[in-house]
Amino acid sequence: MAGKDMTAQDVIAYIKDRGIKMVDLKFVDVPGTWQHATIPASQVDDKTFKRGIGFDGSSIRGFQAIEESDMILMPDPATARPDPFTEIPTLSIICNVFDPSTGKPYTRDPRHVAQKAEDYLRQSGVADTSYWGPEAEFFVFSNVQYEVLPHRAGYSIDSPEGIWNTGQPGLGHRIRSKEGYFPVAPADTLLDLRSEMALQMESWGIEVEMQHHEVASAGQCEIDIKYNTLARMADSLMSYKYIVKNVARRHGMTATFMPKPLFGDNGTGMHVHQSLWKGGANLFYSEGGYAELSTEALHYIGGLLTHVNALLALCACTTNSYRRLVPHFEAPVNIAFSKRNRSAAVRIPMYFTGPAAASSKRIEFRCPDATCNPYLAFAAMLMAGLDGVKRKIDPTKAGFGPLDKNIYELPAEDAAKIKSVPGSLDASLAALEADHEFLLEGDVFTRDLLDTWIDYKRTREVQEVNIRPVPHEFYLYYDV
Repeated sequence: MAGKDMTAQDVIAYIKDRGIKMVDLKFVDVPGTWQHATIPASQVDDKTFKRGIGFDGSSIRGFQAIEESDMILMPDPATARPDPFTEIPTLSIICNVFDPSTGKPYTRDPRHVAQKAEDYLRQSGVADTSYWGPEAEFFVFSNVQYEVLPHRAGYSIDSPEGIWNTGQPGLGHRIRSKEGYFPVAPADTLLDLRSEMALQMESWGIEVEMQHHEVASAGQCEIDIKYNTLARMADSLMSYKYIVKNVARRHGMTATFMPKPLFGDNGTGMHVHQSLWKGGANLFYSEGGYAELSTEALHYIGGLLTHVNALLALCACTTNSYRRLVPHFEAPVNIAFSKRNRSAAVRIPMYFTGPAAASSKRIEFRCPDATCNPYLAFAAMLMAGLDGVKRKIDPTKAGFGPLDKNIYELPAEDAAKIKSVPGSLDASLAALEADHEFLLEGDVFTRDLLDTWIDYKRTREVQEVNIRPVPHEFYLYYDV
C-alpha cells in the first residue's frame, strides 16, 4: 500500500480485506497542527467520499465563528495509510475541508491553499510542476517539564546525551555543545530510534534518503526524505511529524520541532529545497551559469529574497523561531544567496555538478522551521519565487549577492551592507501586512485567510509572550 494512490473503491475494499475496524480522518488547522475524528469502518461507503463527514468548525483554530460552524471533511482516498500507532486496526486518511453553504472547498483550509498554488503554477505557463524537499530537524528528549503560572514560570529539559549531564552518574559519553554532527555510538544514543522512525515513514509511503544526528547536544536529529510535489510533500511533512512524535513516545521519549528549546546551542530549522520543472525538464539548471543556475532560477531567488521578510511570517511563524534566527549558530539570517554558504538565506547545493547532475539542481531556502504550516509555507514560497520569475528580479542587481565569503569574518563596513531577516515574529507579521499582494495572485491566498493568520499570531502568540515576565528578567532586574 505504501506509495500507492488509492481510489474510494480501493479504500473500501482494503478496509474489508485487511480487517480495518476504524477510519481516522485527519485535517490541518490554520496554525498547522493535525486534528482528527474517527469513525467505525462499518460507516465508510461510497457516500463518505462523495458527501463527506460533518464537524464543528468553530472549535478549530482559525476556522469558523460559532454562528456558521457547520463544516464538511472530504476524505482524500489517495492518502489512506494504516496507522502503526493504534492497537485497534485503524486506517488514516487526510481530508480537505468544504464549506456546506457553498458546496466548495473552504477558503481557510490550508491544504486547499497548497492545491490552488499548484494550479496557479500550471496556469502561469512558467512550469507545470514544483518539487519540494524539506529537511526537518527535531530534538528527542528524555524528559520535558514546563509551567506558566501567575506566580511561577519555568521549564526543564533533559537528555542522556546532554553535555550538562557529565556530572551525573554514567558512562562518560556525552555530546559537547555544537559537536553533535555525525558522532557514532555510544555518543549517539538514538540510532535505532531514528531508524525505526525512518522505517515507519517508508511503510507510510515516504521515501527516506538519510537519517543522522544533528549538530546540537542532547538529541538533535534529522531524517531526510525524498522530494515530492508541493501538496503531497506538505502531506508527507505532517505525516513525518506524526511518526517522529509517536515513535519517540513509544520508547518513553518526547520529540519536539520547537526551533530553539536549548540556549547556547544550535536550533532546529527546516531548510526547504525547491525547483521548477516543465515537460519533465528541470528549469533551474543551466550549464555555465553561476552555480549552474538558469535565469529562471536566479529570478526565482530574486523573488524569495525580495519578499523574505513577509515570507517569514508564514515560514518562521512562532516567537521561538526568532530565538534561532540570530547571528552565528549557522543561523541563515543574511538576506543573500550563495553556493555552499550556509549563513546565507538561500544556498545552492553543489555536491554534484555538470549535466549529469542537472536533475538534482535546486535552491535551498534556509530560514524556515518546522513549526510552520507546510501547506501555507510551501505555497507562499512558490508564489514569491514565481513573482520573481514574472518580474525578472535579478538577485545580483537587487543587491542580494552572490555572497561566497564567510560573512562572520567580513570587515564591519562590508558586513553592515548585508541586510538581515526580521528579528521578531511581530516584525515579520508587519512585513506581511505591507507586502502580500504576490500571495493574492490567482486567489491562492485570500485576504480573509491572511487577516485571520495575522490576527491569530498577534493576539494568541506575540501578545501572550510579550506580557509575561521570563526568568532572565529576574536575573537582570530584580535588584534594580
